[in-house]
Amino acid sequence: MPSVGPGVIELRIHGPIEYRLLVVTRLNEAVHVLHVFEKKTPKTSRRDLELGRCRYSQLMIERSK
Repeated sequence: MPSVGPGVIELRIHGPIEYRLLVVTRLNEAVHVLHVFEKKTPKTSRRDLELGRCRYSQLMIERSK
């Protein structure tokens, strides 16, 4: 999901309830989970995307220290 940040991907869990995970996998030290949410509509909500972007930014700030 380049709209959230470089290297962010969306994992989909299908079942009676659909879940999405926004994760960063391209960092050497770990896989970072930015956000997990229930998917209730075809379009990802603006709130979920903004939360992912915010957490991605915070992660990059922490890594640069």
